[in-house]
Amino acid sequence: MKRELVISNKLGLHMRAASKLVQMASGLDPEISLYCNSQSADAKSLLDVLQLAATQGTAIVIEARGSDAEEEADALDQLCNLVNDKFGEGE
Repeated sequence: MKRELVISNKLGLHMRAASKLVQMASGLDPEISLYCNSQSADAKSLLDVLQLAATQGTAIVIEARGSDAEEEADALDQLCNLVNDKFGEGE
């Protein structure tokens, strides 16, 4: 299951934002991957996520893979809410 989003916070997917995303993804059962500009990243790896270098306005795809479609949808909802909320940064 996949969803496409646009990074909207001012600083993009920088250290603090990436840390929040990785922390949330690490607490979820499905395997979570991010795709950006022909690169992929394990959303549970801070180094992988930072290497995407996703700036403001960059489109990303979040994919959840697991054995339960409901868990996948819930994981995507949580991660999409975090991204759409600008990682709690307000800008």
